[in-house]
Order: sequence, then structure tokens, then C-alpha cells
Amino acid sequence: MSTPQFPAPDGDGPVGPPPVPAMPVPAMPAPPAAPPGAYQVPVGGYQASVGGYPGGGYQVPPARPQGTRTTGAVALVLALLAAIVVPIVGGLIAYQIGALLPGVAISVDSSFSDDLAVLSPARTQVLWAEITFWTGTALGIGAIVLGIVAAAKRRGRGLGITAIVLSVLGPVGFFLVVSIFLGIGAFASASSGL
Repeated sequence: MSTPQFPAPDGDGPVGPPPVPAMPVPAMPAPPAAPPGAYQVPVGGYQASVGGYPGGGYQVPPARPQGTRTTGAVALVLALLAAIVVPIVGGLIAYQIGALLPGVAISVDSSFSDDLAVLSPARTQVLWAEITFWTGTALGIGAIVLGIVAAAKRRGRGLGITAIVLSVLGPVGFFLVVSIFLGIGAFASASSGL
């Protein structure tokens, strides 16, 4: 056994054991051919396009253009009209109805047509209250539809969701305001002795 040789201090001389000749690497056999009708690997391999993006690797998908917020804004305006303006107008009309109705007690055994006859002195105001109600209903339905479109198509999503919520709460506010003002009008009429 020979001892390893180290380089001489001046840098000349043998460095170590002599190099070993390289062994030939056996050739790898080619993979078997795919059966007919099987999926074939692309000629260039999968490196040319990974995930559908050229150049391979992960890349952020291109951003879709942001839609305008006008759909959400229109939905919010319709919802505000339906949930705030319409109940206020309905409340003012309900006050007039309450002031015009006579203080007639409705008996339990009276028919439905007799109950509606009580509204006869305020029939114009009742018609306007009904028109106000149906206007608010149409505005609310329009706001809900546009709010859904705005939320789904990202055209003012926050405004659209707010419009949907206000439109759903609008009928509750309408009936609450009309009931309160109808009672206030009836109380004002009874207290003034009309």
C-alpha cells in the first residue's frame, strides 16, 4: 500500500493518486411506445408551457378590467328612494287619511265591504297612498335586480349589496311609518274635535 502523495511546498509535483479512467455509462433503453389511441406527450415536453402560461412556472393570471360602478350606484339610488323617500311620502299621506277618517268603531260582525266604506271620506288620499306603495314596490324590485347584477358582474359590488339590503328593508319601513302616522293623524283629529 502506498501512502498518498501531497504537493511539494513550491507547488510542483504529484497531487494525489493517479486519475481513474472513466467508466462508460450504459445507454438507457427508450421507454416503450404508447398504445394506439393513448395520449401522446408533446414533442417539446411540458417545459414550454406550464399551467397554460408561456415560460413555465406560476404567473399571476391577467387581471380582468374593472367594470364601472354605475350599475351599483343606480341600484343604490333606487333603493334609497324606495326605502327612505317613499315611506316619508306615504307617512304624510297616512297622516292626512287618519285626520280625515271619522272616529267610527268597526263592529266585529260587519262585512269587509262595510270596513272599506269607512275610507270613503279619504278616498283621494287612499288612492295616493296606494300609488305611493306600488311606486316604492317597483323601485325596490328594480333596486334588487340591479343590485344582484352589480354584485355578480363586479360593477359596484358594495353599492349593489347595500341596495339589496335597503330594498328588502324598505317595505318594513313603509308599513311602520304609515301605521305610526295614520295613528298620529287619527289622534290629532280626535283631540281637535273634528
